Amino acid sequence: MIARVARDTAWACLVVAIGFFLWKRDLAWPLGVLGGGLLIGLSFWAIRGAVDTLIAVRSGGENRGNPSGFALVKFFTRHAIVALAAYVMMVRLHFEPLGLLAGVSSLGIAVAVELIRDVRWRRFL
Repeated sequence: MIARVARDTAWACLVVAIGFFLWKRDLAWPLGVLGGGLLIGLSFWAIRGAVDTLIAVRSGGENRGNPSGFALVKFFTRHAIVALAAYVMMVRLHFEPLGLLAGVSSLGIAVAVELIRDVRWRRFL
């Protein structure tokens, strides 16, 4: 299911970027949407890496040093990378901030599509 949501997020981001390009006729908007999609992908990577590490620590997979503290440092470092990427996109590359917000919202669109799929499927059971 997570792979399907990730795939739908990419498709939703692409569709929204094409929609903004056709509506605004300016590259700043669709680039902002694609940049927002990249930000949500980086954020997913950061959260999933932290959760996987904590699960490995709790199940006894890692026993050296202070793995919980290292996992916490990795978690905040990854989110610092996401924040730096957002800064670069808005300030240095001049992507449209509302386009970035629309790109980040593509995850919400994908989750809504998955919810509709689930409700439709359960209705026939």
